[in-house]
Amino acid sequence: MDALYTAVATANGREGRAVSSDGQVDLPLAHPPALGGNGQGTNPEQLFAAGYAACFASAMGVIGRMENIDVKDVSVTAEVSIGKDTDGGFGLAVVMRVELPSHLEGEAGQDLLKKTHAFCPYSKATNGNIPVDLVIE
Repeated sequence: MDALYTAVATANGREGRAVSSDGQVDLPLAHPPALGGNGQGTNPEQLFAAGYAACFASAMGVIGRMENIDVKDVSVTAEVSIGKDTDGGFGLAVVMRVELPSHLEGEAGQDLLKKTHAFCPYSKATNGNIPVDLVIE
């Protein structure tokens, strides 16, 4: 791969800070209450969900332009869950909820979703590594 852009960020754990090299991201990190924390900061799952949702929506825009499909009213929500894995560690799972306009109901929407999932860099990175469920709302 020839890199077009490289994002750089530094973090010092779930109870610290995450800072990007350009200073655009500078966030306190904290465990969510569901994991015993005070919730007084963001967490890696929220950051991953935001990145994946944005990337997936952008990828859908590219597919829409390539196939002359209007996707301007599409909305993507990523739900990233963390839980105990079978090996005693932790694992992630994702549900991508995509709201499509009425002209993309049925097979047209399903086809667009499949093509987007095959094209999206985040989807490629998760393929075979974590479960990703695609849901049309």
